[in-house]
Amino acid sequence: MQPKSIYILAIESSCDDTSAAILQNDKVLSNVVANQLVHEQYGGVVPELASRAHQQNIVPVVDAAIKRAGIGREDLSAIAFTQGPGLMGSLLVGGSFAKSMSLALNIPLISVHHMQAHILAHFIDEEGFDKPQFPFLALTISGGHTQIVRVDDFFKMEIIGETTDDAVGEAFDKSAKILGLPYPGGPLVDKLAQEGNPKAFTFNKPKIPGLDFSFSGLKTSILYFIQKQVAENPDFIEQNKADLCASIQQTIIEIIMDKLKMAVAETGITQVAIGGGVSANSGIRKTLKEAEGLYGWKTFIPKFEYTTDNAAMIGITGYQKFLTGNFENASVVSKARISF
Repeated sequence: MQPKSIYILAIESSCDDTSAAILQNDKVLSNVVANQLVHEQYGGVVPELASRAHQQNIVPVVDAAIKRAGIGREDLSAIAFTQGPGLMGSLLVGGSFAKSMSLALNIPLISVHHMQAHILAHFIDEEGFDKPQFPFLALTISGGHTQIVRVDDFFKMEIIGETTDDAVGEAFDKSAKILGLPYPGGPLVDKLAQEGNPKAFTFNKPKIPGLDFSFSGLKTSILYFIQKQVAENPDFIEQNKADLCASIQQTIIEIIMDKLKMAVAETGITQVAIGGGVSANSGIRKTLKEAEGLYGWKTFIPKFEYTTDNAAMIGITGYQKFLTGNFENASVVSKARISF
């Protein structure tokens, strides 16, 4: 017989954020994230520096999560960690810590797929946020992934569309770099876009058949357009920065929505849930909410703090695995690439 309260300690270390969370069943008691600012000066995440920072951060972050939750280590029912995909050095830090702690406390160890966790973040019990019903379509968009996933059950998922080159997060960051914005550029594009005209400039949208995405051609289109304009007017970017950001963002949103509309038409599923770091983008969130009225969809957008990489999403996935007894032993290995 299962105890009334299941307490999951969750650890997320797939990229450059060290995060730990405590969940009581499907409710988040604490969700602590330590960011790594060191990468900003390099214009992208440096894997070696990321893994070193995880080593420094993981003990205080886990300690803070347990204390904020108001429980003791002896109350923990299991430990969940990100097995992959992600940066290998970063994953190893979180995985090794989770294994050691589960052995020390003699409690179950649960491995979690990072992208599945982004989808299952919708099942965190959070006031004011509905949970999707199966089946639903999940749009997972982040710095490294762009996928449309058919979700028939907690762990019955099928990728029906994905990027053939750059992820949508890369498209935002690379466009920002062309405009001379610092890393990470995506949030800055979003912020400036709110002050600009989304129809000021037109960029080529790639014509990829089916439900797959491509963003490398868009980046090239933006680059050539900017180079041509700057050759004629060196101050072009500065004079049009907000309009450029708004137009770039609008083009990316249109690419995403075209594929989503196609996926809904092909599957007949009108419940659409969004997840991943880029789902924090205000333009994408607004467009998805508008889709409810325009197309009769039911859209699900998670609480802002559960969109970017965080341990709460690892915890809710771990909780669902705990309910079915889906545990690992200490021989489980972290994987930089891992399928659903």
